[in-house]
Amino acid sequence: VDIDDRTLAHLRVVIMNKLRRSESFMFTVELDSEGISRRSFWMHPSVPLQFAFHGSREPRLNRMWIEALMPSASSPNGLFVVSEPPEDVPFDA
Repeated sequence: VDIDDRTLAHLRVVIMNKLRRSESFMFTVELDSEGISRRSFWMHPSVPLQFAFHGSREPRLNRMWIEALMPSASSPNGLFVVSEPPEDVPFDA
């Protein structure tokens, strides 16, 4: 699935936090290609996972966006990409 680097950097933090705690969850992403509107993935600590970034620089993380994504990952519907809220205090992960 092709996800822009900024969004992927935030999703990586959320996904790795869940998997580090051995928590499985569903991840659903909206797609515009291939005539598919959305695709869901079962995320489990035993499933190999790779994050590939196009750019050479790590995007600056927005703590507020990570905090908005985390409850989604723990919900019955699973992780969805939510809109990025205004930045409060950037931090380095």
